Amino acid sequence: MIIRDKPRAWELAFALRGSILPHIAFPLAGVVALSALMVLLDHHFGLLPHIEGIPFTVFGIALSLFLSFRNNAAYDRWWEARKLWGGLLADLRSLAREVEIFLPDQGLRHRILLQSLAFLHLHRRQLRRLSHDLETQTRSPELLADPHPPCSALNLIHADLAQAYAKGQMDGFGARTLTARFGSIALAQAGCERIAATPLPFVYSLLIYRTTYLFCLLLPMALVGTSGWLTPLFVGIVAYVFLGLAEVTEELSHPFGSTLNALPLDAICRAAEISLAPHLGQPSPPPLQPVDFHLS
Repeated sequence: MIIRDKPRAWELAFALRGSILPHIAFPLAGVVALSALMVLLDHHFGLLPHIEGIPFTVFGIALSLFLSFRNNAAYDRWWEARKLWGGLLADLRSLAREVEIFLPDQGLRHRILLQSLAFLHLHRRQLRRLSHDLETQTRSPELLADPHPPCSALNLIHADLAQAYAKGQMDGFGARTLTARFGSIALAQAGCERIAATPLPFVYSLLIYRTTYLFCLLLPMALVGTSGWLTPLFVGIVAYVFLGLAEVTEELSHPFGSTLNALPLDAICRAAEISLAPHLGQPSPPPLQPVDFHLS
């Protein structure tokens, strides 16, 4: 996720970190080049039909509305994913306080908290589909070969809690409270998996990109009569807006990815480590800082 203050005037013109321009540079250049070619053909041979701008106004309004709808749908996914991970962080902080109340065995408390952190990193690894992740290889290498490592981590925690309850190390109210806490964690986990496994319908992306390119490629016919050689400039501006917005929604619809606009899952996991460190009797690690304005 990009972390930076409001850009200054010169940054608006030249900032590339966090900009969508590098992702659409080649399609944008192609649209501008084709537009320039169409103007050239019209200037020398008069081959380009001149169309009034009213149809393109209606077309552009319809395209803008559809892009807006898709952008809202993508942002809803991104924001819901952020709320779910905020809930996971809050649950782990509450869990650290609850185990100190209901579990007198310090060794068991520490094992549960460490396993909870392992679960969080395994969940991050699964959502990002990482094949090699140093953090999970260090914390829970024995779980990486399981079919569903995050669930395996939760299963180990529940086995410890069940054993503690059976031995009388925890009363019924404590067992119910901790079980409810892990139920909340599992619910947030399932919500994240639902978002990761259910992308926006492909037909949305297909329709958006087809109509955007069609609009940009036909637009010179409406502009060449009045704008002349400035037509490629105006077509480039329109293409930048529409193609850029389409690409932004594509990134936002995958909130757990590794793009610049994806959620900072590493930073959230580090926040959990900082919060649980005092309960584990460990020094708190430093929070992650943005690197070149990017917080991973």
